[in-house]
Amino acid sequence: MKNFLLLLLFIGILACGNEETEPEIESKFYFPPIGSDLWKTSTLESLNWNGAATDELYDFLSQNSTRAFILLKDGKIVLEKYWGRNILNTISFDKNTMWYWASAGKTLTAFLVGLAQEDGLLNIDNKTSDYLGNNWTSLPLAKEDLIRVKHQLTMTTGLDYGVSNSDCTEPNCLQYKADAGTQWLYHNATYTLLESVITVSAKQSYNDFTDEKIESKIGMNGTWLHSGDNNVYWSTARDAARFGLLMLNRGDWDDVEIMRDKGYFNSMVNSSQNLNPSYGYLCWLNGKSSIIFPGLPKSFNISLSSSAPPDLYAAVGRNGQFIDVAPSENIVVIRFGEAPDNALVPVNFHNDMWRKIKDIIN
Repeated sequence: MKNFLLLLLFIGILACGNEETEPEIESKFYFPPIGSDLWKTSTLESLNWNGAATDELYDFLSQNSTRAFILLKDGKIVLEKYWGRNILNTISFDKNTMWYWASAGKTLTAFLVGLAQEDGLLNIDNKTSDYLGNNWTSLPLAKEDLIRVKHQLTMTTGLDYGVSNSDCTEPNCLQYKADAGTQWLYHNATYTLLESVITVSAKQSYNDFTDEKIESKIGMNGTWLHSGDNNVYWSTARDAARFGLLMLNRGDWDDVEIMRDKGYFNSMVNSSQNLNPSYGYLCWLNGKSSIIFPGLPKSFNISLSSSAPPDLYAAVGRNGQFIDVAPSENIVVIRFGEAPDNALVPVNFHNDMWRKIKDIIN
């Protein structure tokens, strides 16, 4: 019996010695390290992309007042190019130059609202007046109480966009147009007030909340700066690329779950209402049957970009600030710069840009 037990023990030791450890599963994406300037790259040749078409893309971008362009594939930089000088015209634009996101910062705010909600600080189905107090608008209380935080996220508050200053957040500027949820109008003021909703509920400054919840966790180094009635986010193009990569990976940074509430993320990057199916939570969506553009109450039976992948979602800002995410291609595209044309949102430029990108990746 003793010899039999020794034999079993010997077999067990051999089995343990020969056991293969389960291989680590490598992430689908590369994530640049935090606190470092290092960022892995991929070559056009390794991806079997058409490098001959790159010059045409760069010429197009340069001729249309672009200052920064980055294209990530699987998180790695494939294309990165800078033109001109910074906004003060003091140094050449490069990877360390800060630039304004304009309304592309709306998508960052939507992400922050989701993080505040999952921490129990607010609920998007609650009345906005629960956080801003009564009479934050000039509406009768019954009409004001119809407005929820979710309406601010979806541009459906019903407040009048056609006032003399649509950026103004004072109650006398926030006037009744329709009941909340019954119309879609692009309105800066109602978006801007989400900052107050967050700061009141989180009891800390907007910059501190952004740093704690996102920047420190993914290596961004941007800042919110007040400009008139607006609060505008500034960062380098590479910081914007980090946020784009976070969006591409559905709210996760490598193995760190930045946004746990995937239901909120799904709502953010899908049609949030039927009035403008091309809009999620402060996020533009491609591949939809119709779209309402900023400043235009009319709906058009087109998508955001016929040249871009249909599943693209984007943070879009005035003068052509774009953070484009294309999950089907595992691609993130950043374009910072001055206005390529006189449109509030340069749709034609954006479409032409993607046509030239497709010439490269296809």
